[in-house]
Amino acid sequence: MTVRDATASPRAIGFFVGLFMVAASVTAMQILQARIISVVSWYSLAFLAISMAMLGLTLGSLMVYFRPERFRPAEVRHRLVQWSLYTAAAILLSGLLLMNSIVVSDIRLGLTALLSWAQLIVVVALPYIPAGVVVALALTRSSAPIGTVYAVDLIGAAAGCFVVLGLMSVMDGVSALITVAALVAVAAAAFAVDPAPGGAGGAPAPGLRTGRLARRAALLGLAVLAFAMFNAAIYPHGARLFMDKNRLIWPGAVESMEWNSFSRIHVTRPTTAPAVDPLPGEAAPPDAPTTVFRNLEIDGMASTPIHRYNGDPAEVAFLRTAITNLAYAIRDEGSAAVIGVGGGRDVLSAHLFGFRRIVGIELNPIIVRNLTETYRDFAGVADLPGVTIHVDDARSWFARSDDRFDLVQMSLIDTWAATGAGAHALAENGLYTVEGWRHFLGGLKPGGVFTVSRWYQPERVGETGRLVSLAKASLFDQGVARPNDHLYLAARGKLATIVVGRDALTAEDVARLDGFAQANGFTVLMRPGAVPENPVLADVAGAASTAALYALAAESDLNFAPPTDDSPFFFNQLKPSAVLSASLLLGESDGVVAGNLIATLMLMMIVALSGIAVLLTVVLPAVPSVRQADLGLSVVATGWFLMIGVGFMFVEIALMQRLSVFLGHPVYGLSVALAGIIVATGVGSAVSERFALDTPRRLAMWVGATVLYVGALPLFLPGLLTLAEPTWIAVRAFVALMAVLPAGILMGYGFPTGMRLVEARDRRPTPWFWAVNGAAGVLGSGIAVAVGTFASINVTFWAAAVCYAVLLPLGLLLMPSARRVEQTATAADAAAATPAE
Repeated sequence: MTVRDATASPRAIGFFVGLFMVAASVTAMQILQARIISVVSWYSLAFLAISMAMLGLTLGSLMVYFRPERFRPAEVRHRLVQWSLYTAAAILLSGLLLMNSIVVSDIRLGLTALLSWAQLIVVVALPYIPAGVVVALALTRSSAPIGTVYAVDLIGAAAGCFVVLGLMSVMDGVSALITVAALVAVAAAAFAVDPAPGGAGGAPAPGLRTGRLARRAALLGLAVLAFAMFNAAIYPHGARLFMDKNRLIWPGAVESMEWNSFSRIHVTRPTTAPAVDPLPGEAAPPDAPTTVFRNLEIDGMASTPIHRYNGDPAEVAFLRTAITNLAYAIRDEGSAAVIGVGGGRDVLSAHLFGFRRIVGIELNPIIVRNLTETYRDFAGVADLPGVTIHVDDARSWFARSDDRFDLVQMSLIDTWAATGAGAHALAENGLYTVEGWRHFLGGLKPGGVFTVSRWYQPERVGETGRLVSLAKASLFDQGVARPNDHLYLAARGKLATIVVGRDALTAEDVARLDGFAQANGFTVLMRPGAVPENPVLADVAGAASTAALYALAAESDLNFAPPTDDSPFFFNQLKPSAVLSASLLLGESDGVVAGNLIATLMLMMIVALSGIAVLLTVVLPAVPSVRQADLGLSVVATGWFLMIGVGFMFVEIALMQRLSVFLGHPVYGLSVALAGIIVATGVGSAVSERFALDTPRRLAMWVGATVLYVGALPLFLPGLLTLAEPTWIAVRAFVALMAVLPAGILMGYGFPTGMRLVEARDRRPTPWFWAVNGAAGVLGSGIAVAVGTFASINVTFWAAAVCYAVLLPLGLLLMPSARRVEQTATAADAAAATPAE
């Protein structure tokens, strides 16, 4: 039992400052870990940070519950300081291990791969366990008012979502993680300065000298912070990631390396190599021209060259024969737009072919800074006449702009890391949907063309077939009855380029494209008036409507369906039904299909390993608490906490996936969704104390409102986001928050309501229900990613609505029992108060 009187002391502010900093650090860790995992491994594993946070925090909370003798109220301040320091140390240790992690992606390595994934789970979850102890102590053992404690915890957690964005704008990911550890150490010092270490008025812990401990913790925090700043200053030397995508990073080969919340960018030293498609130095004939270039690499995999250009067109003359520049055969003057500037290759191409007004749109400011500042003289792109480069999300820019172009080019805008990961959460997802192409085609002048280059495999044209399907669906969306007349597709080597005309391509256009293709050795795959030779492309070309495209996709082993914002995973072409058969052919597969297979099997195994971790560390230790409880109560209440855990994670993951497309990057989707969910669920939990679901009518109203809102999100959210898409990022973030808040407030009722209903009957199985809810959250995140990827984001929302609908009968079963127990207790109190005769 605790006495809530700590706020009477003017120095109790230290407790709240400490809690705020720990809470902020927990959410900052999730985002930083997701960013670092995207470098050392695959984007599809970024969700692991969220599920492992659930695992660690739940385990930490159960430790407080199961070991009351170690966490007595009289020692709460001492334990807060102690476990905050443990958290800081765990963050440093986790960061050290993550820096050197090798995450094996080759599933054929069997046990080696499994061990690497298990290691990643442990490394990611490690710092959340002591952090969970700190948060649980603050909420259940401190002497401060619970409402104030909870509010500070939520505000801090929400603030952490945005603090990390600021850190990533000035330092690398490892230094930012070290900074978070420093913040937690300073939080320990803040806890230590509280004048009442006994918390509840009891004696201080034996041997505790608060002032000395506060000074030591503060000095430790400042020392760690100083190291983080020093490490950031000398980056890429010092503490850094030593591995990316199973590859050792040699600092000597890297000329510059920078981080931000989008990605890690490094630029190599100048190299002279043959200039061929798609990148310099690959399979070049002996007489191929050479180019001097630097490679700009994104998250250790995606590579885009920065060609040296001093103003002499001869230096980049090889671009005149590149397959990516097929469209310049028919459009070579007026205005051009380049989506994804990268190293500037497409901007150089537009200039070389004659365009003198060129607009580039690039999402990552580091890439733009490399072209306009760091390597300006080398690249020469920023000094070309008529070139303007905007730092923006291309979809949002085209939605806002009234500008129109004769040519819009989008060449290889993806990362191989992304493709290999199955594209579960990527910045470029929104560039390959019907809604995205609506903006790009709308940005063309009459007669203008939109040209897109993608990877091509002659023996398996899955990605190329989906590209054509997307082009046709986008033209159908524009009201075009005969989209094949607008399309021309050619390939060379491992690249294919499609030209999409706003208007039907003329006979002269087709003749010039044929001539360009023949002169440069391209293979024409599709052209107006001809049936493609490839049977897959022929089937896609023969589809007479968008519905026919979806029907064709349903019959195929690979997913040729045109992506939409509801299912924006263009790069994920492997259907769940094909996983087993594809695994048998893994040795013969490469490219996107092999990458999809790796991502899918990794996702399945990570979820399975997470389940084992949850079983061993959370579920099994909590079993004794439920054995003594009534079986009926245990079964019904387990269902309740399972459903709210899974439903909550389904809504959270679906919002992140949908908002990533809307906001232009997964980190924005993660930050906004996390911040909104954290604050809103806290509000809902607090409101549930005042307006409790203590009658069947109130319970039914809450379940109905939750199911209605979550189930209606797929119906009204797309329209809302479409209206807001032409606005700036701050406005879009506000609109996203407004969509998140009602869902969070409603879902915030679930856990406290369930606890009140259960505890009114029997408090003994409480740890079990904590464990069930935590386990559901851990496993639900991975399952939600899979559902959104292989079904759709809307299906994820509707599955969540079903989870919440099930709560009505479960709640009604719990509610009468709770009322009977209350009535029994009241009768017993009354009997005890009646004098015996």
